Amino acid sequence: MNIAIIGAGWSGLAAAVKAKQAGNEVTVFEASRHLGGRARALSTTLPDGQRVMLDNGQHILIGAYQQTLKLMREVGVDPESALARLPLTLQFPNGSGIKLPLLRAPWDALIGIASARGWTWGDKLSLLQAAARWQWRGFSCPEDLTVARLCQSLSAKVMRELIEPLCVSALNTPAQRASAPVFLRVLQDSLFAPGGSNLLLPRVDLSACFPDAGARWLEDRGGRVMRGERVVSLSPVPCGWQVQGEVFDQVVLAVSATDAVRLLEQTQPGLPAALAQGLQNWSTRAQALQFEAITTVYAFGRGARLAQPMLALRSDAANPAQFAFDRGQLNGPTGLIALVVSASAGERDVIQSQVLVQARQQLGLELQALRSVTEKRATFACTAGLLRPAMEIAPGLRACGDYVAGPYPATLEGAVRSGLNTISC
Repeated sequence: MNIAIIGAGWSGLAAAVKAKQAGNEVTVFEASRHLGGRARALSTTLPDGQRVMLDNGQHILIGAYQQTLKLMREVGVDPESALARLPLTLQFPNGSGIKLPLLRAPWDALIGIASARGWTWGDKLSLLQAAARWQWRGFSCPEDLTVARLCQSLSAKVMRELIEPLCVSALNTPAQRASAPVFLRVLQDSLFAPGGSNLLLPRVDLSACFPDAGARWLEDRGGRVMRGERVVSLSPVPCGWQVQGEVFDQVVLAVSATDAVRLLEQTQPGLPAALAQGLQNWSTRAQALQFEAITTVYAFGRGARLAQPMLALRSDAANPAQFAFDRGQLNGPTGLIALVVSASAGERDVIQSQVLVQARQQLGLELQALRSVTEKRATFACTAGLLRPAMEIAPGLRACGDYVAGPYPATLEGAVRSGLNTISC
């Protein structure tokens, strides 16, 4: 088959690699000159003028991302070199919170819970009892259940120091609105699978983790990656779809939900009624998605250092950041700190000012902001009872991306799995 993939983010390139492995001809169209979509590299300048590579947002991978790790290996990236493997840690600057040892599941979770600092035995017992219930029920629950309702038997401290930061980091949606079934799937694959809970923090920029290597792998095998090539419309033809004047047997939309809808709107005029209705139905569901923003404040302080590569922060309306990352312990110069605000709301400059004050108060660091990046549509809001758009749009026309129907929230693993599932070998 001759396959066109529109979009060179993680899902699009995952689809492209699988399609090429299956012996297809593959062309990737990417509007930007840079690959990776919302998980790509960008550069900035330190106060001394040194240029450093950052990312358009601090990302976390975990050991449960099996398809992502496998795909990285297939295109020549060694995850053990590109990613720092650490035990799952949700500890605060004073050392309170939970840290799992590097042991096999479920012993890592059990020992981590039992040894959590600052928790009473009542706190720990409430979590162990809830975890046993979730496992006994096969990590399933009603589709319309929220994470807050799922966890209502937990102590206030466990909710505040584990569930809420874990939920907002994985689903980018507050626990009061977040989907309990999706949250349980994340827990099942992370806390109850060998190595699944390990944190994998990038030692290289996100583009180097997969997108650049994936594109090279594809081009080395005869695939085409058309950078700076914006597709503005599709045209159905008797034997497939026409894109940029070329006919393809299959087309995969690996762009954001908003861009996919925009592209389909340009496609619909003059189509047969049944086909036009199918495209409209898909677009209606995609347009119903709501989105959450993520803000990453990159800041610098001479000699600034955290006790460990990642720390949880106490977050509220005046202190919006949930996590701090010491890039100097990962892939940046000493003193470079990334502060992350998941499900962020408000003006970027206001958030940046609040985060710098938060860093002073909670971390004891005087930092200077280098660059703040806000992805206004970073993820879809993974709310309870959400109906996500299907993979199949029309015959020969499919969609992939972290927002397409699937068991995972808007994560790199969700994007990769969606891309792989889009290709029928």
